Amino acid sequence: MNTNQKGSMRGRGKRGEGFSLLEVLVGITLVAIAVLGLAQMFTLGILNNLRSERIASASFLAQQQVDLIRNLTGDELTTLTTANGVDLNGDGTLDILKDESLDINSDSRLDYRRITEVQADASGANLTFDVTVLVFSAEQLNTQKDQLVLQPVNYRVKSKVNTVISR
Repeated sequence: MNTNQKGSMRGRGKRGEGFSLLEVLVGITLVAIAVLGLAQMFTLGILNNLRSERIASASFLAQQQVDLIRNLTGDELTTLTTANGVDLNGDGTLDILKDESLDINSDSRLDYRRITEVQADASGANLTFDVTVLVFSAEQLNTQKDQLVLQPVNYRVKSKVNTVISR
């Protein structure tokens, strides 16, 4: 019986004892490449989610401003065309601003800049107002307002809403 066992082990040689160092290194390299690919996809997904969140927040801020302006009277809209804002409750502070920096998560850091442009058009029977709301990220807080309004795409506008209001 001993002879048969020795004969079967002799046929396997050194390969039957385990993996060589080269095989282990190739296996580790393949696993590392796969893990790095997954990590890169994970990072890209997180960045895309953050970008989507910023665009959604900016769209909400722009629509919020449009909704506030839709509720204004004709006199308040006319005031908004020439002034920097409108005081709705008479307390001396402007409740609707044409250029404002916003901290939406109350962390004492400004997150967005919202610019509102209102232009009156009295050429028809009714007084109409063209309203444009632009929302930029915090990187544009120190950029000149005129530059942002004239070239919003160059300054990476996050949201732009246009509407017409008639009174």
